[in-house]
Amino acid sequence: MAGSKPGERRGGRQKGTLNRKNAERVAAAEAAGLMPLDYMLSILRDERQTEDNRMWAAEKAAPYVHSKLASVEMTANVTVSHEDALAGLE
Repeated sequence: MAGSKPGERRGGRQKGTLNRKNAERVAAAEAAGLMPLDYMLSILRDERQTEDNRMWAAEKAAPYVHSKLASVEMTANVTVSHEDALAGLE
């Protein structure tokens, strides 16, 4: 396209936007009143369910409810020993 940078995309659907079919599926599921995550959480909270069913629901729902922790590498030049730091607390 004239005036565009190499590799530039103009127009079209924004990144992460659902296409029409997926948007229709989500809308239909919401209209039905029970989304999959809601279903799993209802199993998890139902004390009449078996422990295995509740554990399954917790395992499947967890990634959607809690963010995954990432490991971080830290490098630091520390000149105080832990003994000196403990002595400083007294």
